[in-house]
Amino acid sequence: MSTRSVLGLIYMAQGLQQLGHDPDPVLHKHGLSVATLDPTTRIERTRELRIYGEWAESVHDPLLGLKVGNFFGLAGYGPLVMLLMTCATAYNALQTGVRYQQLTYLFGHLSLEPGEVASALILDPMAMDPRVFRFRVDGEVAGTFKMLRDMQATMGLNERPERVDMPYPKPPEAAAYEAHFGCPVRFGEPVARFWLRNDYLQLKLPTADASAHIMYRTMCDQQLQLQSNSSSATLADRVLNHLGLFSGHFPSAEDVARSFDISERSLRRQLSEGGHCFRDLLAAARYDKARDLLQKTALPIEDIAAQMGYAESAAFIHAFRRWSGATPSAFRAR
Repeated sequence: MSTRSVLGLIYMAQGLQQLGHDPDPVLHKHGLSVATLDPTTRIERTRELRIYGEWAESVHDPLLGLKVGNFFGLAGYGPLVMLLMTCATAYNALQTGVRYQQLTYLFGHLSLEPGEVASALILDPMAMDPRVFRFRVDGEVAGTFKMLRDMQATMGLNERPERVDMPYPKPPEAAAYEAHFGCPVRFGEPVARFWLRNDYLQLKLPTADASAHIMYRTMCDQQLQLQSNSSSATLADRVLNHLGLFSGHFPSAEDVARSFDISERSLRRQLSEGGHCFRDLLAAARYDKARDLLQKTALPIEDIAAQMGYAESAAFIHAFRRWSGATPSAFRAR
């Protein structure tokens, strides 16, 4: 199982909301909702892609992908942004971005193609259903473009691509793409490309910092290792990961089974064969989330209890003492 931060899905859902669309009917099919998604958790790539496909089919706007790409926040890329901004040159930053592309929200594959006058940052899109292909490509190209523009703004730069290539036939809305990217756009290409002038790419970045770059590279390497460790997850791991997506209200075994496209009976049987039961996994998910909130935030115990799905803090305190042998306050103090 390959997982990644759920924050990309949250950005897409928030973008749909701000554009006047309701993302929850599709999310509900997967046992999720915008209100209960926890941005600190991870989601399976295959599940995330299915959700995007269903959104694309439910919203009849050919420019939807281009529009929602604008809602990806720069801060959401975490230490990767600082790793790129501490590179020596823009070209080094692109090379580093290609190396650490697994820390982005892309499904396609990034590469860099040097040229004599201009070089191309290439996005080779993932093969997918033609009905959702343009939506996903537009979202990934627009999201990448916004990341580059936001980073430039932070560094006091303002350089646009010489040209953008798109990997599908020219649509009736082609003019909207040139207005969005501020440069010529060529359609019908095999891959998506951002063509950038070499003289710009050789500019020394004003935020270059060799010492800080080493620190952020270590942090990014740790994130890559986390992703690698998640690839051999069992069904119990997948259930724990799914339960971790929620805050305030946790799904039942029936809800989780439905989101995994299996029956509740099959879910419980497979968990039992692996030495697990749903009730214990739910308790473990709550315990993990509670410990994280107690260690990393200053939230009152009452607020943490509410995020754990408890109507009264006394019930949460009792449960936490059973899990850890200490009250939440004592756990936080030590």
